[in-house]
Amino acid sequence: MVSTASLAIVAAVHLVSAGASAEPFRETLISTEQNIDVADWEICGARVTPGCSTPWSVRKVALHGGKQEGVSLIVVDNGKLRLTVVPTRGMGVLSVVMGDARLGWDSPVKEVVHPKFVNLESRGGLGWLDGFNEWMCRCGLEWMGHPGPDKFITNVGDEAVMSLTLHGKIANIPARDVEVVVDRESPYRIRVWGRVDERLFFGPKLELRTEISTEPGSNSFRIADEITNDGAQDQEFQIVYHCNHGRPLLGEGSTFVAPVARVSPFNATAAKGVGTFDRYAGPTAGYIEQVYCLKLHGDQEGRTLAMLRNKAGDRAVAMAFSTRELPCFTLWKNTTAEKDGYVTGLEPGTSYSYNRSIERKLGRVPKLAPGASRRIALDVSILSGAEQVGEAAGRVRAIQAGRAPRVDREPPKLD
Repeated sequence: MVSTASLAIVAAVHLVSAGASAEPFRETLISTEQNIDVADWEICGARVTPGCSTPWSVRKVALHGGKQEGVSLIVVDNGKLRLTVVPTRGMGVLSVVMGDARLGWDSPVKEVVHPKFVNLESRGGLGWLDGFNEWMCRCGLEWMGHPGPDKFITNVGDEAVMSLTLHGKIANIPARDVEVVVDRESPYRIRVWGRVDERLFFGPKLELRTEISTEPGSNSFRIADEITNDGAQDQEFQIVYHCNHGRPLLGEGSTFVAPVARVSPFNATAAKGVGTFDRYAGPTAGYIEQVYCLKLHGDQEGRTLAMLRNKAGDRAVAMAFSTRELPCFTLWKNTTAEKDGYVTGLEPGTSYSYNRSIERKLGRVPKLAPGASRRIALDVSILSGAEQVGEAAGRVRAIQAGRAPRVDREPPKLD
């Protein structure tokens, strides 16, 4: 018997030979409307883009055993880097590997945990941490940040109090639609498209549409999101891109490099280390996390660049984005013992990680009008060699333009 996937491959090759190369290759892997979830599946460049000299592949696999039973992964190998997307966990990115370089970290959470095993309300609202091990997971959408009480209006119009859990729901909602799209013409962009809904009756109706894409042979990839209010009333939303790095980029002497306009310690603990907020220590047992709230300069178009650079200056990850789309940047330092999760987070967002009630009071909780959308894009590159790293650092210096950052020695007064 010939599988549906095989027929799609044959059809794709036929279209190429017939001269219909302008039409992209498409394969729906998950669809709630069509009631499908394609099992193990794979496509390769030789069949879809025979004119591309760089071999590439995309495959979908299912995980089994323990708390990862039923989790789906989509692995994109562009011939240079390998990027793993987790549709089951809100279209987060588990890891990105290029040679011996890796974007990711060694979390104490070893499985790719299915959301059904995550109780967000456990441990006083910290249950989100039960599944936290991705390189990039989104925090939001209705809320993000620290757990605690916040007010809302009920379905009968009364003001009530709800308990917000850490970093919201979106990272623990499976995608309802997933599609792989590949351009048949140069530069043969490979795209994984997904849709995740965060909605309820008498509550928010938010929709995340994401496209995670790369080109064959590239050391870069893009995360392009669109968040839409599908309801009939104005709706608050928040999002932070929690991008987490361990070894080999993080180590003693690693540095955070960005055009910083202002840095504020999140709390009294962070204030103790604000003088070295951009430098990292080696693993230190008992280390208590330090968090810094940054404002970054942008260029004339509002674009900025943030980078984590290793001690030798020959490896780095660079993130480019718009300060108009993501005006807040959180730097999370957790240089604890390796077994406890040695990691740092580079986190552009619409807000900082205080409870939503605080962020709202400070004017950092945006709203979407009915039917309105917010588009956000992150361009991420893995840099190898002193020349590439130096060029990125030069772009940061150009945006900084000699302006000294304002460094707050005490955390802000939030009352």
